[in-house]
Amino acid sequence: MGREQGTIELPVMAGAAVADDRGALSYKVDGAQGPVRLRYFAPPAAVRPYFGSIYIFTVDAEDYADVTRADVPQLRFMLAGEGRYHFQDGANAATPRVCLLGPTLGATRFVLQGPARVVGVSLLPAGWMVLHGVDTSMMADRLCDMVADHGQDYTELLEALQDEALDDDAIVAMVWAFLAERIEPLPPATWRLLEAVDHWLTDEPSPRVEVLAQATGVSARQLARLTNRFYGAPPKLLARKYRALRCSARIAIDRESWQALCDDGTFYDQSHFIREIKHFIGLTPHQLLSEPSAVAQLTLLRRSLGGDVVALNRVS
Repeated sequence: MGREQGTIELPVMAGAAVADDRGALSYKVDGAQGPVRLRYFAPPAAVRPYFGSIYIFTVDAEDYADVTRADVPQLRFMLAGEGRYHFQDGANAATPRVCLLGPTLGATRFVLQGPARVVGVSLLPAGWMVLHGVDTSMMADRLCDMVADHGQDYTELLEALQDEALDDDAIVAMVWAFLAERIEPLPPATWRLLEAVDHWLTDEPSPRVEVLAQATGVSARQLARLTNRFYGAPPKLLARKYRALRCSARIAIDRESWQALCDDGTFYDQSHFIREIKHFIGLTPHQLLSEPSAVAQLTLLRRSLGGDVVALNRVS
C-alpha cells in the first residue's frame, strides 16, 4: 500500500470480460490486500434479476478479523476455515458450513480461523424469495444453516466445490447452475414493486419516502410492510443505509471530500454524517479515506463490475 499525505491507494485490481465456449460474456474483478484476496464475478443474464455477484474470498492467515459494511443478504459456502459473526445489535453466531446471512443493517464484525476460503453470492430480493421465502426482516442481522433449513442439496454442492482440482471459473459455473435450477417466476406486481424500490434506493442521493409512495401508489404503512418483507427494513432505515453506502464509495473510490458530502444538505451536521458512516460502514469517513481495512477496500471493488449488473448490487 502506498501512502502519501494521508491518502491511500486502492489495492491492485484487474477487470476482464471473458467469453465462455458459448460466446456468453461475463466480467470479473480481482483485488488483493495483505493476506486477503477477493474476486468478484458478475452474474449471467438468466439469473441477474435474482442474484448479484459471486465472490471468492480467501485469507492466508491462521486468525483474521475485520468489519464488513451493511449489505444485502448473502449465501456463503465455507470451503475452508471457521468463522463467527458479531452483529451491530450485539448478537453473535458461528458460521454454518453453508450459511444464509440476512440483510445487515449496520457494520458487522467477523472473525475467521484459517486459512479460510469462502464462496459467496449476493442475493437480491427476488433471489431471497426463491431460496428462502420468509419475510426478510425476520432475518435482518441474523443467519441460518441452509442445510438444516433446505436440505442436503447444499451439502452436496459444498462438497463438490471443495474439490481442489476446480479452478475459480469452474466453481463459479457450478454455483450459477445450482442457483438457476431454483429460480421461480414472481408475480408481475412484485417485479414492479422491486423495480420501483431499487430505482428509489439507487437514483436518489437521499431517498425520500414520499417519492417512493408517489412512484408506487402505495401508502406509507403498506410500503413499510412490503420493504420489510423484501428488503429487511422499513423505507426510512433503507434510505439511511443506502445513503451511507453511496457516500462511502464516493469517499474511498472517488476521493470526494467527506466534509463536502456532509454539507450537501442530506445530513444534519458533521457529527451526524460521521455517526451514520460509522454505523453502516464500520469506519469513520477519515478512516475510509486514510486507513481503510482490507475488506472495506476490497468490498468496494463490486462497483467495478461490468456488464448489465443490477444497480442495487453496484451500490451495496
